[in-house]
Amino acid sequence: MAEQTLSHIAFLGIGLMGKPMATRLLQAGYPVTAWNRTVSKAEALRNAGAEIAVTLEGAVRNAQIVITMLEDGNVVRQVVEQALACLQPGALVIDMSSTRQSEAQQFHARLQEIGVSFVDAPVSGGVVGAEAGTLAIMAGGSAADFVRAEPILKIMGRPTLVGSAGSGQLAKLCNQLIVGGTLNIIAEALLLAQAGGADPVAVRAAIRGGFAESRILEVHGQRMLDRNFMPGGQVKSQTKDLENVLIAASAAGVRLPLTELVTEHFRSILKDVPHADQSAALLAVEKINLGQRVGKSADSLPE
Repeated sequence: MAEQTLSHIAFLGIGLMGKPMATRLLQAGYPVTAWNRTVSKAEALRNAGAEIAVTLEGAVRNAQIVITMLEDGNVVRQVVEQALACLQPGALVIDMSSTRQSEAQQFHARLQEIGVSFVDAPVSGGVVGAEAGTLAIMAGGSAADFVRAEPILKIMGRPTLVGSAGSGQLAKLCNQLIVGGTLNIIAEALLLAQAGGADPVAVRAAIRGGFAESRILEVHGQRMLDRNFMPGGQVKSQTKDLENVLIAASAAGVRLPLTELVTEHFRSILKDVPHADQSAALLAVEKINLGQRVGKSADSLPE
């Protein structure tokens, strides 16, 4: 029996998340061409076996699968438009960036015009999940396109088809709504514990295992106690996602009052600490409670 030939993948966007995701594909044996606007970031994958493309056109020209992991919908649009003339007919573009639902639908329609398939597949799980291959992957697209994308997505995490093109982004926004709200609630709980005279470290330990338990309490609750705001997910990304939640809510004709408040909290620290980890939600809560602070450690913040 002939050995199966693995699809050639162009991976566009070698950042905090893109690098470990592309690395897992290389470790699985896929031929990967890496491209990043800052070429030195793509070069970091050369030792892992990636081919490094200096130009976007060179990256996608021979790829059956193109994966984008970029900053936002505007950047994805620029990259897609620039790549259009070089994409192979029948290629599949998998956008794993976080964009608006409407943007994903537009990308799908534009690519469909030239015979290229599209799946939007944003992720949750952060850098740790990307490194471990345990990302939650929310996919939007046709059943046939998902079947084609699924073996590749499974190398990076747990993919679930949630609907037609654009639905993956909607699911990601629902995820970010829960994440953003929970971050703020945990920050408020730890600040209340401290201000009321309890040990916030002990309070977190006491409530773990009960109904308040969550991955966010486990990971980001500890980050808040340590005042470790070095980035995994960033304040600027969380703010962007929450703003996109509100746009999607408006389009759907619903109002999300708690999300509106959480979005304002993140906006209040966006200018000062845009690259800080999203657990810096604690700073937003402390900002409106002058003189109150969780723990005694100095803040660890990116420059």
